[in-house]
Amino acid sequence: MDVDAVLFDLDGTLCTADQSGEQLYFGAFDRAGVEPFGRPEALWEALDYPPPPGGWRASLIAAFAKVAAAHGRTVDAEALAAGFQEVADPGAVSFRPGAREALASAREVGPVGLVTNGPERRQGPKLSTLGLEGRFDVTVFAGDAVERKPHPAPFRRALDALGVDASRAAYVGNSLEYDVAGAAAAGLVSVWCPDVDGTEPDGYRPDHVIEHVGDLGSVLRRGDRP
Repeated sequence: MDVDAVLFDLDGTLCTADQSGEQLYFGAFDRAGVEPFGRPEALWEALDYPPPPGGWRASLIAAFAKVAAAHGRTVDAEALAAGFQEVADPGAVSFRPGAREALASAREVGPVGLVTNGPERRQGPKLSTLGLEGRFDVTVFAGDAVERKPHPAPFRRALDALGVDASRAAYVGNSLEYDVAGAAAAGLVSVWCPDVDGTEPDGYRPDHVIEHVGDLGSVLRRGDRP
């Protein structure tokens, strides 16, 4: 792959959450003093992503209300959302296996950037935990802007800051809908590293597919374009 810069997604690409869905979901009920019902998966499906103008709190309130309605329950959705946020530790993350190697390989190519849909207040603690604070040549927290991935604007902000043309940059991410589609819309070379084994592109066409993020180096060392 013949590029001059590499941009990365954060969640699911470079890092994984240390807190389980069960800890977050049932912890929210415990903090709110509400008898638990339902399963975490239903909450994730009900969440709006990217979050609405009201932010994650608004999205959580609406999601808990939807889950409650599905179970014929009347609850204080605001208390549950507040409990969820009290339990959630944004800094409780670990490197995804191979992520350090991927970053090192990207650094051999040129500037390295981060483009994440999360806001700085939520993503900053993750970067601190991982020792990546201030380690990127450009960092775009799209969650603090109106336009988020897959809109091309966050990618263009990063490229403008680096002074690199889109056709000379690669974006590495785990989401087809937000990372691959967004990179393509902005004109970057897309590198997809699924965080679920056996996942198929299904309608999306990433330029490169790597089984593990640590395999990025082998793709970057190729001199070919997709």
